[in-house]
Amino acid sequence: MNASSVFAFAVAYTKLSSVFADASISVAVVIQVFLRFNLAIALRQGDPTYLVLENDRTLATYGINAVCTHLGCVVPWNAAQNKFICPCHGSQYNNQGRVVRGPAPLSSALAPADVDDGKVVFVPWVETDFRTGDAPWWA
Repeated sequence: MNASSVFAFAVAYTKLSSVFADASISVAVVIQVFLRFNLAIALRQGDPTYLVLENDRTLATYGINAVCTHLGCVVPWNAAQNKFICPCHGSQYNNQGRVVRGPAPLSSALAPADVDDGKVVFVPWVETDFRTGDAPWWA
């Protein structure tokens, strides 16, 4: 993304987060945002959360919390490097939110994503973290 795209996305995100502060967001809006900016963010319990679209453009069954596990910065997606890179101290996460470079000590939290009545809904994660096979640290 270039600077104008980042600004446009920030404006779109601000508007979306104020309208959909109840942790649900229209699937149509998510897909429109994703197609325009190659990513999508919704809210999960007040945290920005990336929605993941599969290769066939269907919604994945999980969202990735966008808050860095180092010091709490919001971590943007870097399309050129195909990973999330924290602008504060350089932590990096792969496309599933698994930490691949510190100083972040933990992978990103996950949230199950489902569609209910045309809206994406997040619920607390109670499953094993599929990236590590361990119990989720954030539960």
